[in-house]
Amino acid sequence: MANTASAKKMTRKIAKRTAINRSRRSRMRTFLRKVEEAIAGGDSAAAADALRVAQPEIMRAAQKGIVHKNNASRKVSRLAARVKALSVPAAA
Repeated sequence: MANTASAKKMTRKIAKRTAINRSRRSRMRTFLRKVEEAIAGGDSAAAADALRVAQPEIMRAAQKGIVHKNNASRKVSRLAARVKALSVPAAA
């Protein structure tokens, strides 16, 4: 338990920051889920649109420190590859 005024203030600040980070992380995951669902549904146009909307959200999360920038870039890259593979007809 915090005893000094400065320690009490820090706990308030940390709680506020944690709530903001949790909200941003949840928002990013929601956009990721929308892309995943579009890919699973096999709709390349919807998947491309979902990715176009999700990419700035993922990169914003990286910029705000929610995820590492390399992690965000990897997520975007892998999703883009999957969306691209969905739009190309499978060669038999």
